[in-house]
Amino acid sequence: MMNNWFECKIKYEKLDDKGKGKKVSETYLVDALTFSEAEARISKEVAPFMTGEFSIAGMKKAGINEIFPSEEGDRWYKCKVKFISIDEVSATEKRVTSTILVLGSDIKEAWDNLAAAMKDSMADYEVSSITETQIMDIFPYTVEEEGEKSPEQALAEEINE
Repeated sequence: MMNNWFECKIKYEKLDDKGKGKKVSETYLVDALTFSEAEARISKEVAPFMTGEFSIAGMKKAGINEIFPSEEGDRWYKCKVKFISIDEVSATEKRVTSTILVLGSDIKEAWDNLAAAMKDSMADYEVSSITETQIMDIFPYTVEEEGEKSPEQALAEEINE
């Protein structure tokens, strides 16, 4: 299944240690087929954790190719990975950049988790950058027990009607 990630910025009022309200903006990643579905999904996912009102301040396609979660870590790091292949006809190197999110406590742990996830890869690659993101949490699409259809199933049924 191909994931289609949307980066969603949520604004809400958060209480600080002194009980004083402060406006904050947090970024989340949600898997959806369309902007409309992403808006509905992120609203559904964050609503139980918000006290009071919140708004979706912005939404954009994230351009994430792969996500490697980890047991440890509390921050998401964006890794730019260049996969290297050889064009057999012209005998030249071809580099294709892929954006991978990796969970870690710091950049070194993100590097280690990326290396562990890539250890079985047959492709040659090089890591061109690892940067910390502002992403608080990620909501991949999961089929719920109530028999909810995946986005691909719903779209296929809609097309076939």
